[in-house]
Amino acid sequence: MILIADGGSTKADWIAIDGDKNEVFRERTLGLNPAVVPQEELYNRIINMFQLINIKDEVEEIHFYGAGCGTPKPTEILKNILESIFVNAKVVVSEDLLAAVYAASESKPALVCILGTGSNSCYFDGENIETLVPSLGYILMDEASGNYFGKKLLIDYFYNQMPKRIAEKFEEEFNLDADYIKRNIYRESNPNMYLASFAKFMFDFKDDKYIKKIIKKGFQVFFKYRVLPYNKTNETPIYFIGSIAHYFRDILEKVAKKNNLQITGVIQRPIDNLLTYHKKNINL
Repeated sequence: MILIADGGSTKADWIAIDGDKNEVFRERTLGLNPAVVPQEELYNRIINMFQLINIKDEVEEIHFYGAGCGTPKPTEILKNILESIFVNAKVVVSEDLLAAVYAASESKPALVCILGTGSNSCYFDGENIETLVPSLGYILMDEASGNYFGKKLLIDYFYNQMPKRIAEKFEEEFNLDADYIKRNIYRESNPNMYLASFAKFMFDFKDDKYIKKIIKKGFQVFFKYRVLPYNKTNETPIYFIGSIAHYFRDILEKVAKKNNLQITGVIQRPIDNLLTYHKKNINL
């Protein structure tokens, strides 16, 4: 049995395949970002999923691609946890950018970007991934991500910059008690996921002028820091992964065009493409 997982900060999608490369089951856990989720919570989120634990002794390989796995320490933390649960498995933990590359470009040269709960980008030359800067997460970076836009909505609401009609809907949708918000941001696990939950609000108002302006400005910031510095031409394939890119693709394409670039494809969830890649490349 082989497990393939695409793990974001909000959720992790798992697929199990057997020796004939047939899909056995799919499972979804809460996000498993080792950079922001405590070790004990990471462990609990895995062992509380019955389907995964039911076959844990049968698993021979795990290929886990995750947010927060771009630097050694958190990667090692998650790898150790997986090895402690799936004791017979060879565990490979890689950053989510690699999953995005495999899912989007199938190992062909391309510029690949993630716009989900968090954000990131890389250029893949067909063999190696090039990143311009390390990702420093939701507080300092993550431009145009779900948590980035969630922060923007909260800031506008509390500074009375949000249009009244939108603010009223915002109040109906969320608990906006200041103490409640501060506790979730500063004391609870997964503050980036909490902030990104506000961004979902934008999907229902995607045609509103106020929301469009926020999205467009955020995408331009992302292009400024995460796309344009690669100095690629409009002949370079550009792929985007994630729900933010998926739901606001029309605005994303306009911003790309403004920067003399063209988006090749947008994938909301990369797990199916990732499965196809592994079926082609795993020797059983």
